[in-house]
Amino acid sequence: MSDTVITLAVRYLQIFAEEYIRTVDSTTKTAEIVAEGEHLIASFGTEICGPTLLVFGGIHGNETAGIRAVRRVAKKISALEPRLSGRVYLFAGNTRALQKGVRFIDTDLNRHWTDANITRNDPGSHLPPQFSEDREQMELLAAILPILDSARGEVYALDLHSTSAEGFPFAAVGHTMRNRRFATSLPVTILLGIEEQLEGTLLEYLNNIGAVTMGFEGGQHYAESTVNTHESLVWLAMERAGIIAWRDVPDAEYHAQVVKNATGKPEILEIRYRHAIAEEDAFTMHPGYENFQLIEKDEHLADDRIGAVRARESGVILMPLYQKLGEDGFFIGRRIRPFWLWLSAVLRNLHIADLMHFLPGVHRTDRGREVLRVDTKVARFFPLQVFHLLGFRKLRWAGESLIVSRRKHDIESPFKDRG
Repeated sequence: MSDTVITLAVRYLQIFAEEYIRTVDSTTKTAEIVAEGEHLIASFGTEICGPTLLVFGGIHGNETAGIRAVRRVAKKISALEPRLSGRVYLFAGNTRALQKGVRFIDTDLNRHWTDANITRNDPGSHLPPQFSEDREQMELLAAILPILDSARGEVYALDLHSTSAEGFPFAAVGHTMRNRRFATSLPVTILLGIEEQLEGTLLEYLNNIGAVTMGFEGGQHYAESTVNTHESLVWLAMERAGIIAWRDVPDAEYHAQVVKNATGKPEILEIRYRHAIAEEDAFTMHPGYENFQLIEKDEHLADDRIGAVRARESGVILMPLYQKLGEDGFFIGRRIRPFWLWLSAVLRNLHIADLMHFLPGVHRTDRGREVLRVDTKVARFFPLQVFHLLGFRKLRWAGESLIVSRRKHDIESPFKDRG
């Protein structure tokens, strides 16, 4: 056996040992502060006519930085409660997975928020849970729904995540105008269009109800800097949401600098491709890739049971998978020019989307004006990018027809209209 092979084997053993120690340490810290089935870590404020902010950490049980961050916020915010102009709720996500330090127990909780699962796991359904994540979803719905029902001001939801790879933190945002306004008020790089690639996320569910939502990938799983960035972002989100004044934020300038230093120069990108994987694929990412690293078309990124996995197009790689569990091998994104963002805002504010069904080959469906069927043989001059500008996203292909949808609450909040 050559010295090179021995050296590589030793290094892989070292990496495995370091990963195991970090996982055990992180699990121990989290288990001390998260009990099974107890999702609400803390809540502050009682002003239902003001803004409401829901913050989630640990939707994936191996991502504990968000939990530690919201616990820090909770310790500091209690003394400031009389100065709050709204409400703040801090949640733990998958409590049973957090206890074990694993991404999930039976199924990914952040792919579990489909219509069918929500109907089944509604607190009033009284159906027995099939999976551990069914129970988690039932508990979360029981905690969240009364908050949403009582809201009389804007509702914001922030979901804190981390990645197995190194790289700059970034925000993942469903492409509504309200989401975009909130995200661009923060000093973060923004990734648009991820909801088109993923089904059943918590934020997709809340966005469809009408909340302003933002996911935040704060850094590598076990880095202390990830906890710091998460904590600072929560304080900035509270201030941007109008819940706390800048002068009342503890060490406000420090928190702003932490986020700026972590995220670098803010940019806006769109997701172009998701490489979906399953356990039987034996997917293995090549080492050394980081978030936002430039890649070229046909670059050899990974291997699976079929052979080489190559980049479908040039761009930047996002969230390359360096952990055992996961359904996303990697994403490819590209930067969006400011002109297209400006044009999108103009077209949406003019409600041009309401006229799209008058175009040849474009038809409304029985699901209302938010869902269109596009006959690509007839409407071949209207590519998906045109629908993106107007706030539509791809749902699925039905033969040679493309089904696209837009969110009902793109521009206006449903919560502010309540008496």
